[in-house]
Amino acid sequence: MTHRRSVSRRLARGLGLVGLVGSLLLLAAVVFFYRLSFVDLNANQATVRAIQEMLEHVALPVLVLLAPMAFVGLRVIRQAFMPLEETAVEIEAARGHERGYRIDTSRMPAEALPFTDAVNDLLGRLDEAAARQEAFAADVAHELRTPLAMLSLELDRLDHAEASRLKTDVAAMRRLIDQLMLLAQVDAATAAQLAPEAVPLTDVATDVVSLLAPGVIAAGKTIALEAGAESPIVRGRREAIAAALRNLVENAVRATPAGGTVQVFVGPGGVIRVKDQGPGLSSDRLRDLVQRHSRADHASKDGAGLGLAIVERIMAAHGGALTTDPGGRELTLQFPNNS
Repeated sequence: MTHRRSVSRRLARGLGLVGLVGSLLLLAAVVFFYRLSFVDLNANQATVRAIQEMLEHVALPVLVLLAPMAFVGLRVIRQAFMPLEETAVEIEAARGHERGYRIDTSRMPAEALPFTDAVNDLLGRLDEAAARQEAFAADVAHELRTPLAMLSLELDRLDHAEASRLKTDVAAMRRLIDQLMLLAQVDAATAAQLAPEAVPLTDVATDVVSLLAPGVIAAGKTIALEAGAESPIVRGRREAIAAALRNLVENAVRATPAGGTVQVFVGPGGVIRVKDQGPGLSSDRLRDLVQRHSRADHASKDGAGLGLAIVERIMAAHGGALTTDPGGRELTLQFPNNS
């Protein structure tokens, strides 16, 4: 195991070494200056007298001074490193809101400024790289919408047995592109620290269930919504939350066998749960599926594409989390408490 250096321990050892060297020099000075005073004494008397002199005039004062000096020295060292500890706490508290974050250098000691300035410069470069990637994805998605719209119009005029299937595939592609654009907008809004809106979760769930119900029923399955009398309110973007819930419901429909039921529960608190009748999804499997290039049984085939990865990113942008309960066969959108 690699031994890590500790600046505070090095300072403490240095102060201890200074105290030891100072004490030895003081003892040597006493021996030197008192040497002539013991000339007339015999050897035994000189030894006893020297020991008494050193104990009374050197050892005792040194011990009296060392205790408060050690206390004060350790306290000064701790106070010197306190800004670093406080900054570490602030950085940890910024988890989930890393975009645009910079270390506050106003309280930093001068010796730490080169390091914190370098870290802030690195964070700035990372933000710029992320913004370029998001802008590129949004531009590509925007450019693809027009040819897909034209392709849909052409398919509407096509009298062929495969026309219906092709139209479904094109619609799925358009929906994926819309989700990519929405995800880019959410990231941009988060980076710009735009004020979120108040979103009633029951209203969002009602809209999503109403939109998907005809397709669920056509697939020989049912969908149910259960919500309390009062709708939980969260802060965020309504269309993004609706997209996340829609992905979960569509994946739940896929996992549910014919004749089964998909249930959507709202509350208590900032929680939406989607329960299916599939085999359930373990925490490890969920971690695999939220990777943007991973697909599996719970990944949507009807154009969700990025599926759970989009859901996870939307929840992260809202300061929440996507969790699973394998035993209950549920996936949960957990929003932060805004009370």
